[in-house]
Amino acid sequence: MELVGYIALAIGAYVLGSIPTGYLIAQAKGIDIRTVGSGNIGATNVFRFLGKPAGVFVLVFDGLKGFAACAWLADTLLQTFHLNPGNTDYLRLVAGLAVVLGHNYTFWLNFKGGKGIATSAGVLAAIVPWALLIILSLWIILFALTRYVSVGSLAASFTLPFATWLTTKSWTLTLVTAAMGALAIYKHKGNIQRLLSGTENRVGAPKKQSNLCERR
Repeated sequence: MELVGYIALAIGAYVLGSIPTGYLIAQAKGIDIRTVGSGNIGATNVFRFLGKPAGVFVLVFDGLKGFAACAWLADTLLQTFHLNPGNTDYLRLVAGLAVVLGHNYTFWLNFKGGKGIATSAGVLAAIVPWALLIILSLWIILFALTRYVSVGSLAASFTLPFATWLTTKSWTLTLVTAAMGALAIYKHKGNIQRLLSGTENRVGAPKKQSNLCERR
């Protein structure tokens, strides 16, 4: 029964994470978000081409997916399958990894999704809120200085396991958040290439410039 519960949680969290919020919002407006700008379905690309309300909605909803998987779905299945309450932290970690993978590799879009930053933030809010506060502060500072969303996201992803260890002293949480950070950095490989070549789009730049960006 324990194994069945974990499998059900992983599948449920993956399906929840797979909801392609940015793609659906753009489709409702007659736009395939995968064909404009960076081609990413995340909040930044939506914000750039559909405006602030749509971008904020995608950001918040994607974040809620991560939080709901850890704070609601994990607890619900714990009770449904009568799992050991002492394993709550492990259940939330399973849910967190699965929901991020669902967002990044959604089966609705041939296993191509977003970068998982907002969804990961929702997961972190549920399992390591103080570490999230540290990396969010770093993200805000770097974004304010550079106007590059990707620079803030990359720095925050790299710093995440260190912030987790500093605030929890848990090797399990540190290793899991290190894996989340590594995945986020990997998903930003296109941004890294554009940063190195000087073609990465800054927030506030004309839309036509972002269309010149290399698409994933």
